[in-house]
Amino acid sequence: MSRIIVTTSGKGGVGKTTVTANIGMALARLGRKVVLVDADFGLRNLDLLLGLENRVVYTAVEVFSGECRLEQALVRDKRESGLVLLPAAQNRTKEAVNPDQMKQLVADLTKVYDYVVIDCPAGIEMGFKNAVAAAEEALIVTTPEIAAVRDADRVVGLLEAQGVKRIHLILNRLRPAMVQVNDMMSVQDVQELLAIPLIGVVPEDERVIVSTNRGEPLVLAETPSMAGIAFDNIARRLEGETVEFMDLEAAQNGLFSRIRNWLFG
Repeated sequence: MSRIIVTTSGKGGVGKTTVTANIGMALARLGRKVVLVDADFGLRNLDLLLGLENRVVYTAVEVFSGECRLEQALVRDKRESGLVLLPAAQNRTKEAVNPDQMKQLVADLTKVYDYVVIDCPAGIEMGFKNAVAAAEEALIVTTPEIAAVRDADRVVGLLEAQGVKRIHLILNRLRPAMVQVNDMMSVQDVQELLAIPLIGVVPEDERVIVSTNRGEPLVLAETPSMAGIAFDNIARRLEGETVEFMDLEAAQNGLFSRIRNWLFG
């Protein structure tokens, strides 16, 4: 049975597309066949984050219009054979697609792939309705900011109204040092507000910016990073493994200790 998962947030700028790219790559590295569907028509970015922008020939819109076959629009990742991307059109609006078309598209993809992961655009308008139309599960991505959490809470309600019952939380860009001095909400604070199961906590990591600019998901890095490990752990949890959450405060304190020892001996 294929799993159809939508990655959504409500608020833009919380790192949803980065999460989608890294989890998709991590699942493929675990031996799964994964297709990432960019549902952000008019503002696609998933191809850039995967480094596949120069290989896009056709998009989902050409599939819908019958200008090409679905297989022709799929862009295969050369680094990981189990991962493919279905790009969104850059020059068409979200209204160019309707939910029924998305349902049929996803149904066709489930015949081949273990995971269909749909990258949902920000907001709750037509793009959101298209992205969630076929979804059976959802990953809610939020940062520990009140505006982002409030938008995420709104999206949880909309997903439940659509019949999506299996919803998990990914808390992105957590800064343990700020949590310790009460300048940022903690994991527990966000969990209590949203009341959905937690599947991953990703710490703030400047290497995410570097990997995004290079089109190389962080999970491919030769030198492991905290964020990269967090993405790998989310993929393993999706696969049903029991994976303990990283003690980010201990990691942060360990880093400070090393810096202090280096500076002061």
